[in-house]
Amino acid sequence: MSTCATASRESAEPMAGTAATARTWLLIEQTGPWGAQALTSSHLDSRVGRTLESAAEGTGVRVALIRRPGRHADCHASLHRRVYVAHTAPGRSWIRTTTLTDPAALLELDFAALGAGEAGTLDGPTDTPTDMSADIPGGGASQALETRRSGGDESGGDEAAGQMSWRPHGGEPLVFVCTNGRRDRCCALLGRPLAAELAADGADTWEVTHIGGHRFSPTLLLLPYGYAYGRASAHLVKEAVEAVRDGRVSLDHCRGRSTWGRPAQAADLAVRELTREERADALDVVRVEQVERVEAASRGEGTGPSWNVTVAHGDGRTWQVAVEQRSDGAPTPASCGAPLGPPARMAVAGITALAA
Repeated sequence: MSTCATASRESAEPMAGTAATARTWLLIEQTGPWGAQALTSSHLDSRVGRTLESAAEGTGVRVALIRRPGRHADCHASLHRRVYVAHTAPGRSWIRTTTLTDPAALLELDFAALGAGEAGTLDGPTDTPTDMSADIPGGGASQALETRRSGGDESGGDEAAGQMSWRPHGGEPLVFVCTNGRRDRCCALLGRPLAAELAADGADTWEVTHIGGHRFSPTLLLLPYGYAYGRASAHLVKEAVEAVRDGRVSLDHCRGRSTWGRPAQAADLAVRELTREERADALDVVRVEQVERVEAASRGEGTGPSWNVTVAHGDGRTWQVAVEQRSDGAPTPASCGAPLGPPARMAVAGITALAA
């Protein structure tokens, strides 16, 4: 059986710069089956899902449904649901969590503020950054893990008197594996076994409805930093989780950091490859400028968009990365059942170190 993931893998389609864009994620637990458009075709009230989707539009917030790996009973009971809000910007990454019974309460959130990384807009004592926002080994992530081992509890976020009480997530890095087979069969065939294996091995794993890139299945998102991975194996994910614990990012099979759009994701990864910089928050994208590809046009080549992306290091170094959108690969389907076509990819044409 031919699948989009098989075609992409066999053509060695590059994955850099393909992560879904979201400065902030809103992840809502919803058991039971998911449809192709899960926010409006699951046991979540479709009116709530549609309104959440509309409220998030243009704010930098991406909404998705999550559930624990395993069998998913088709029940409509009103249960306590875990909810995460996670901001992924370098140096300001945080995760807040609560539980609730009525997802309609989330309609009261200030989506614009959350997209800007303003955790203080959430109810409860949330105006200090989560421990996992540190970017140095032995810092926040390991302290958070120690808190969990010593009996720390993040479960105090239950609804009370109609109010949500948010708390910092004080546990392990969160792993979200795309498993929505109604969206694309590769996500179910490849994603669900991976999610089950990771959960059995003790990783804090969730299934998630859609994070883009079906053809890179199994694909997943790691929080708090927001780096996505594709064609993942359990071994690869374990190494990536260990890196997050140490405030680092693993580049193996990395698709990019969801904080930025595709050109900036590709630029970040290219500078990391050049400098061997692993610390998750050591680099930031400070400027993205679209430019015309005059030379390519004069040669009669395709003139896809091109960008100059400025990447800055915390130590003061900066680079200008030339990124071009190209469609020169072998034709592959974007998803199972889609027509063949050359996939658009982010190609790094050059990296220039800028004077301090």
